[in-house]
Amino acid sequence: MAKAVTLAAVKCPSLCKKNVSPHTLRHTAAMHMLQSKTDTSLIALYLGHESPETTHQYVEANLSMKEEALSTLADTPLKHLRFKPDDALLAFLEQL
Repeated sequence: MAKAVTLAAVKCPSLCKKNVSPHTLRHTAAMHMLQSKTDTSLIALYLGHESPETTHQYVEANLSMKEEALSTLADTPLKHLRFKPDDALLAFLEQL
């Protein structure tokens, strides 16, 4: 796993700072399937879960999925307001 991460870090240097494990890859695959609107029962089969309820605990909605869900609601006077952090906040978060 470490060798694969080292090779991948050539194209994506931020990987050097991350803890990448087989669980990370499993979670990422599940999230990609969820984002592509794959039925959770199929994701559960792929992951080897006994029931889709286990999968519901495993995967979580990301920001774009949440925005998509909110976009189905009735129009509001405030459209697409999204927090935009300044450079100081981003620098602070990078240090964490």
